[in-house]
Amino acid sequence: MTRPSVLWWLAPVLVLGGCGSGGDDDRASRLKAAGPNPDLAAMLRVASADAGRGQFGRCAACHTIGKGGQALAGPNLHGIMGRAVAADARFGYTQALIDWGGRWDDARMDAWLAAPSRQVPGTRMAFGGIADPLTRADLIAYLKTAR
Repeated sequence: MTRPSVLWWLAPVLVLGGCGSGGDDDRASRLKAAGPNPDLAAMLRVASADAGRGQFGRCAACHTIGKGGQALAGPNLHGIMGRAVAADARFGYTQALIDWGGRWDDARMDAWLAAPSRQVPGTRMAFGGIADPLTRADLIAYLKTAR
């Protein structure tokens, strides 16, 4: 394989390999600071809104976050933290999500981000969830900045 051929093959691998990290250079130190077997409160204490902004790219395929942003496949997420579930009148929610009710607090958002369809069977959100608790905490921290 010639050098240009190798670069064309390797470039997508390098780009895609960097997509998951969100540019979080201090992740290891934040995990250490959270302590052994950290709960959600501990993760939120070390959460980084900047890291969450980097992770939001996976959400941006379906959601906007700017004030007054349009609904795409999912609702606009500006001001979602503290808001009632299924409250954006500009978006057509499933009856399952409407019936779930409640407000978007830290615990509810964490559970939702971990496994949307497990939390609300019948949701249209076609996203498998985020297994990593620090990534979820970072996203929650970022969502809290959008007020």
